[in-house]
Amino acid sequence: MTELVAAIDQGTTSTRCMLLDAAGSVVAVGQKEHRQVFPRAGWVEHDPRELWANTREVVGQALARGNVATADVVAVGLTNQRETTVVWDHRTGEPVYNAIVWQDTRTGRICDELGALGGGADRYSDTVGLPLATYFAGPKVRWILDNVDGVRERAGRGELLMGTVDSWLIWNMTGGPDGGRHLTDVTNASRTMLMDYRTLQWDLAIAEEMGIPASMLPEIRSNSEEYGRGRRAGFLAGVPIAGSLGDQQAATFGQVCFSRGMAKNTYGTGNFMLLNTGEDAVPSQHGLLTTLCYQLGDARPVYALEGSIAVTGSLVQWVRDNLGLISSAAEIEPLARSVEDNGGAYVVPAFSGLFAPHWRADARGAVVGLTRFVTKGHLARAVLEATAFQTREVLDAMNADIAASQGSAALTELRVDGGMVGNELLMQFQADLLDVPVIRPRIAETTALGAAYAAGLAVGFWSGLDELTALWAEDRRWEPAMSAAERDRTYRLWQKAVTKSLDWVDDDTR
Repeated sequence: MTELVAAIDQGTTSTRCMLLDAAGSVVAVGQKEHRQVFPRAGWVEHDPRELWANTREVVGQALARGNVATADVVAVGLTNQRETTVVWDHRTGEPVYNAIVWQDTRTGRICDELGALGGGADRYSDTVGLPLATYFAGPKVRWILDNVDGVRERAGRGELLMGTVDSWLIWNMTGGPDGGRHLTDVTNASRTMLMDYRTLQWDLAIAEEMGIPASMLPEIRSNSEEYGRGRRAGFLAGVPIAGSLGDQQAATFGQVCFSRGMAKNTYGTGNFMLLNTGEDAVPSQHGLLTTLCYQLGDARPVYALEGSIAVTGSLVQWVRDNLGLISSAAEIEPLARSVEDNGGAYVVPAFSGLFAPHWRADARGAVVGLTRFVTKGHLARAVLEATAFQTREVLDAMNADIAASQGSAALTELRVDGGMVGNELLMQFQADLLDVPVIRPRIAETTALGAAYAAGLAVGFWSGLDELTALWAEDRRWEPAMSAAERDRTYRLWQKAVTKSLDWVDDDTR
């Protein structure tokens, strides 16, 4: 049997295991969705035990469907929903509370209290590259410590561990209570609001100010090295676990954006655009995140600017599940094509506030420009266009930051991946709105691919970045076709629509 690399992709809505060969082709896949828990408005949770159980199940599915033995798997790479946070007991392996998901907004008061100590939303940004926002993991840990009975005392006694989902899975994969490794990687650590992005070490002063004991923190490692081996019988026992990246960095790596100035945009539950800035960490002045792109073993880290958008693909799910305008996500494109334009309607999906480049937790979703002329076709088109408009905002911010810091020219093309890139109407509108080509790769599963690449590099399955670059191939390209006047007009209306979503959350609406 051909040697393979396994990639475990633990995402916001499901967990997948993909087996890939040396050409980066998918040999077999296992996948299973998990429950979304919504205890109250703005709260989003997952059951960590379900995530671990599903991980075991999908690995078994992939091995069975590919007729692959564990001995044929040379390494395992992991990628995960990033800021989603777990706290658990290292003696029993039991979580003390559900995982608090990256979309969750319950930590707004904590962020406000920390900002009030001085510096506001930028209190820690010079150190961690992130604004104080509900998005990130540190305040989620603080919430659990403050609100779950007995947990702060247990943490003070050194009984509890914290981590993003990568840490939770690696700990379980390498033995759990029986010798599990408590680790994270630089990309996930960079999303906690606790890591100094220059030194790649925890800033213990920030952790103390947030009330998080240092004993809870995992060891920070690179994205491509052996962290341990699978220790559970039947679960890739003895196979090196050798790659770990947060999902958006994994997609960037899978898109082989290895050179400074290359960028990718992932269209998933949310949208995430990353621009490789090389070995220079670029502080953003325009609402972006300064984050780790990747680090390979002992090599110098590579940085990125990131624009994170909370709601894109999940807006289509909302139209399907909450409004019932469509019965499947695939139906939104033909419905949107049934009209020539949005009919003057704009949808601002600020369900969890607005992320980059606004960082407005007080925003909430809005539909504006409604008249009796507007039909469900116009609304469907406005839903798709909202994704492209939000991406335009991020790209404008990236161009401004890069011009100010590196003097580089504006982005000339955008590589895209994720579930929504099969929507050709959206991709054409995106190219029109950005005025650059939008390019979809031949191998679309770039998140899992990036995790596999990192693990394979660590064990010598692939020789280096040049070999990985040679594997990338273009599937489809969309060239811009919209006039400059129309592009400017519709974008101005979007910007006006955004202003209508602001200043909604106050003491009456929390």
